[in-house]
Amino acid sequence: MSCRVLALATAILAGTVAGQTKSYTPPRTPDGQPDLQGVWTNITITPLERPANLAGKEFFTPAEARQYEKDTVDRNNADRRDGGAQADLNRAYNDAWYDRGTKVIETLRTSLIIDPSDGRIPRKAQQGAAAAPVGFGRPPEGPEDRSLPERCILWPTAGPPMMPSFYNNNYQIVQAPGYVTILVEMIHDARIIPIDGRPHVPANVRQWMGDSRGHWEGNTLVVETTNFNDKTRFQRASQNMRLVERFTRTAPDTITYEFTVDDPSAFTKPWTGQIPMKRTEGPIIEYACNEGNYAMEGMLAGARADEKKSAGK
Repeated sequence: MSCRVLALATAILAGTVAGQTKSYTPPRTPDGQPDLQGVWTNITITPLERPANLAGKEFFTPAEARQYEKDTVDRNNADRRDGGAQADLNRAYNDAWYDRGTKVIETLRTSLIIDPSDGRIPRKAQQGAAAAPVGFGRPPEGPEDRSLPERCILWPTAGPPMMPSFYNNNYQIVQAPGYVTILVEMIHDARIIPIDGRPHVPANVRQWMGDSRGHWEGNTLVVETTNFNDKTRFQRASQNMRLVERFTRTAPDTITYEFTVDDPSAFTKPWTGQIPMKRTEGPIIEYACNEGNYAMEGMLAGARADEKKSAGK
């Protein structure tokens, strides 16, 4: 009986949150668009994929969610001093500099992925470092071989799609006739999305954040992005990934953000994630990460030192 009651309570909670989409009428911009403007955060400790120890469990109970939050916050505490010097070094900054969040999403889902139902990315088998983006899976050979965040070019999870990270999870949306612009706090990128019906750029034009085109379906902004380059590789997708994002204002302080990834070369089928974005205070302060990171000399010197050490020299 108690299990049935908990399942019913969870279903009611999920239905209530989802039901906001139908009942809430968003305000309008002067030109009549549903108003998505403001500063929003997608901060959460709910993981993208469902952890193996939660296999088969789509939702937490409220008590399980509170315990998961406590365990995760304790595990992420960068001020811990257990594990030895190397573990301490790997934690990098003091905990005050991180902003991972402390709560799971309000639906109590155990993953941000809502389809497939197992909460896992339906990956195709990939082998070796060749399947990895630049800077992953092997020691760097030179400046261009460091990861994109280290080179201050792009934070791969900052968008698109827009995923929570360990800090700088804020986005500012600005609307104007014919355009929606999304300012990304992490490495201060701005996505300028035409919504005037123009076609995508030619297939041979490839961009770091892809080429986005938007349109309205009722109160939902639908954005299709193609023309990625071969270096961002979200979840090891190819440059031919097709991404569809949906932004729906479901409450005065909430945008339900949903994205679907489609790349037959990397995944066995399309998959979808959903993240609530909550209104937060602005303004967004510039993240002063400059391409050609001044720390590059030190990073490369460290890599060469590691190579000598592994070679026994």
